[in-house]
Amino acid sequence: MASRAGTVAQPQDLVDITALLDAYYDITPDLGDPGQRVAFGTSGHRGSSLKASFNEKHILAITQAIVEYRAGQGITGPLFLAKDTHALSEPAQNSALEVLAANGVHVLIDARHGYTPTPALSHAILTYNNNRQPGTPEADGIVVTPSHNPPGDGGFKYNPPHGGPADSDATGWIANRANELLENDLRGVKRIPVSDALAADSTGKFDFLSSYVDDLPSVLNLDAIREAGVRIGADPMGGAAVDYWGEIGERHHLDLTVVNPTVDPQWAFMTLDWDEKIRMDCSSPFAMASLINRMSDGGSSAAFDIATGNDADADRHGIVTPLVDGVGGLMNPNHYLAVAIDYLYRNRSGWNPNSVVGKTLVSSSIIDRVAESLGRKLVEVPVGFKWFVPGLLSGEGAFGGEESAGASFNKLDGSVWTTDKDGILLALLASEITAVTGKSPSQLYKGLTDQFGAPVYARIDAAATREQKAALGKLSPSDVTATELAGETITAKLTEAPGNGASIGGLKVVTENAWFAARPSGTEDVYKIYAESFKGEEHLKQVQAEAKALVDGVIA
Repeated sequence: MASRAGTVAQPQDLVDITALLDAYYDITPDLGDPGQRVAFGTSGHRGSSLKASFNEKHILAITQAIVEYRAGQGITGPLFLAKDTHALSEPAQNSALEVLAANGVHVLIDARHGYTPTPALSHAILTYNNNRQPGTPEADGIVVTPSHNPPGDGGFKYNPPHGGPADSDATGWIANRANELLENDLRGVKRIPVSDALAADSTGKFDFLSSYVDDLPSVLNLDAIREAGVRIGADPMGGAAVDYWGEIGERHHLDLTVVNPTVDPQWAFMTLDWDEKIRMDCSSPFAMASLINRMSDGGSSAAFDIATGNDADADRHGIVTPLVDGVGGLMNPNHYLAVAIDYLYRNRSGWNPNSVVGKTLVSSSIIDRVAESLGRKLVEVPVGFKWFVPGLLSGEGAFGGEESAGASFNKLDGSVWTTDKDGILLALLASEITAVTGKSPSQLYKGLTDQFGAPVYARIDAAATREQKAALGKLSPSDVTATELAGETITAKLTEAPGNGASIGGLKVVTENAWFAARPSGTEDVYKIYAESFKGEEHLKQVQAEAKALVDGVIA
């Protein structure tokens, strides 16, 4: 923990917005530097204009590549275009619109000239495509957001007609074509001034907020929340959900307070994260310190029955419950996922009775035990929400969740809600759970640990060269000769996800009461070790130490 973690940001912590915006337009990326080329991770292309990794030329090239990709795929319907509250998001949206309009793409932007959460974009795409006449073109979308990243960052993500994150085939093609365009000094990029793009016949408006907020009763039991009088405190954390939360409370007559309606591209009101950086990570106790403090009185004296936070594009959730008999506070995302799964599969009679439980392979194994107790098949997939899209669309996988506080689930009737992570949905679910069960999600998690055991979970980083990271990403189970981990027999060595056979880009090793997974970082010279033990903190430390030694030995 850094000395100022959890304290309010000071002037020296704030990004210079003028310099950031000037750099967006003025700096030309050096394509000889891999860090300045277009590269799509699990959540699109991200970077900072100050580091020449997210600049105007990047966005012009990426957008032209998306235009060509969608044409090649026969996608000719409207493209929904959305942005979050990061300072770079509006200029990037304008750059994208200049290219889209020049190419004659039918673009729909927010009718309120406001901000749009990622789940609202996904919901809009799916609603349009589900309601369109047979034989008419499908819609897709772009959301401009770096999610919870610091204020100096920008992000750009493409969502195809299935409404979720594009798969690696699509993003690989788009990134390669964008880099080609950059190498050719943007020859081949069509563009018109933003004023002309806004006035173009092909540019229209869409009310993202009403489409999303008015449809919430189809996916949540809002009547129960209202009738129980659950007191909700919702903190948009300066993000795109800022106008949504107030409308949710007003339109659905909930006892809901928007804790902080401030939008500030510097995020000067934020408390610093663990490394003294401003980061809108609603699963971090340091970033969520202000909201946690408002709930610290505990019991009925707490400010709210449920308090929630969202990151800048509202695709992640943070859940804070009152302290009762020592149980409460900010929930670990894994803990809340386990509670949500247990509750939903017991209380959604309209879901496919054979629908499976989806989780990423670095999520807690208590989810495995919950799924088994429910008589549901568990499907474990690699990191990345894109893997949950097919199940959510078909209803065969009615819930998908990640350890990084991202999840979504199907409507009450089992049909699709969103195919991207929905932090607003999961935050509201905490209030439904409280209303229906009479207990907080924290209390319900305590009940699960009484039944299944209490796991301890952590992620650490270990140093690795680029060559070592590449070796880790290409391991096969036969490369691991160890038979024991922290005193237990190894029961599985995985380099492919058991749920779908897709490569995990690393290694997972499992025993009866513990596991670890090692994956190379895409941005730093480290690899990440995720580990969990049902035998306590000391055993977890042993697992972590032996995991590092095992991996280092294999990739040396």
